[in-house]
Amino acid sequence: MSVNITFTDAAKKMLTPIVAESGRQLKLKYDTDGCGCLVDGVPALWLVDEADEDDLVVGTNFVPVLLERSRLIFFDETMTIDVKPDTAVFQLKSPRQILNGHMPLVKVGSGDER
Repeated sequence: MSVNITFTDAAKKMLTPIVAESGRQLKLKYDTDGCGCLVDGVPALWLVDEADEDDLVVGTNFVPVLLERSRLIFFDETMTIDVKPDTAVFQLKSPRQILNGHMPLVKVGSGDER
């Protein structure tokens, strides 16, 4: 499956200083922690130190984004990362649906707690 991820100008503006200062990578994670089973998860935006073995790199109009190869089925081929109006919360959308309308940025690694 080919994946196309676009960041809105609002998302790029909010993420630019975070990514630049941290030196970390963005990852779209299909997060199943606390959901009960693998099909009951939600897409989450993570800031990680490095790619995992299962990750693939997707080019975007901003910075490359990591995606878990084994979880691609839970994502759409064309997705947009936006900012929820008047908040500091991200949204993951596709032409068909809103995949996560309230997606915080989770910092993982380097001693950060999830």
